[in-house]
Amino acid sequence: MTSENIKTPDGGTLELFSTGAELASAGSGVVVVPASMVTAADYTKFAQKLSAALGRPVHTFNRRGRGSSSPQAEDYTLDADIRDLAAVMKHTSSTDVFGHSFGGAVALHAARTLPVERLAVYDPAVSVNHSVKADWTTEYERATAAGDDDRALAVLAKGLEAGAFSRMPLSMLTIANKLTAGTHVGKQMRELMRTGVREIKAIIAADMPAEPFLELPLETLIIVGEKSPAYFGVACGQIHDILTGSSYTILQGAGHDGVLRAPDKLITELSDFFSG
Repeated sequence: MTSENIKTPDGGTLELFSTGAELASAGSGVVVVPASMVTAADYTKFAQKLSAALGRPVHTFNRRGRGSSSPQAEDYTLDADIRDLAAVMKHTSSTDVFGHSFGGAVALHAARTLPVERLAVYDPAVSVNHSVKADWTTEYERATAAGDDDRALAVLAKGLEAGAFSRMPLSMLTIANKLTAGTHVGKQMRELMRTGVREIKAIIAADMPAEPFLELPLETLIIVGEKSPAYFGVACGQIHDILTGSSYTILQGAGHDGVLRAPDKLITELSDFFSG
């Protein structure tokens, strides 16, 4: 894997990682757009397995507010990530895109205007006809204003239905966050929580009906984890219904973190799709 910092048209910096860069002559690479609350490093296993299966490069990058990429603006909107994706695609000469969760929402909106040939998304956190709601952000902001990041993280996790822990009572989840504050995951969650909430608000602000997604590439693959929160499937179903050329797959036994776990069945699904 190679790494480099690339410049964006607005003078920003994006930290880019390329797996299988030596395979560039085999064809266009696949750009991975990461989810919220994670960094490009969390996709290392996924990128390695997908690149090996495809025999082509896979490019991941730290979106703003992560790693050595530029900070995320306080007035952040999805347009910022769409412009950054365009810069990564141009720099890597890539036309295939894969987006996970929030990255899936970015990819779906971006592929309506960018030169994407094949688009695949897993549990895209896109809001279609108000499928994504975040009534919990008021309570989250009260907790952060009071300096109680442990409670704020608990509210965030429950609001997103993020994993089995999110089913715990809020008080117990708050205590659990205190106990894990010193771990790698705990530290990363605290570093990215404000960035992540800005992104959730941006998703809601970009809500639209399904019809504009008719502009997506004919080659579009939508994957939803069988054990993922139900709201992912609501928006995906509406988009799939209007895209006659799209494929829709439920990945059996997988949850929202399925991409990070990189099971062979997901890699096979994606490598078959991106191989055409």
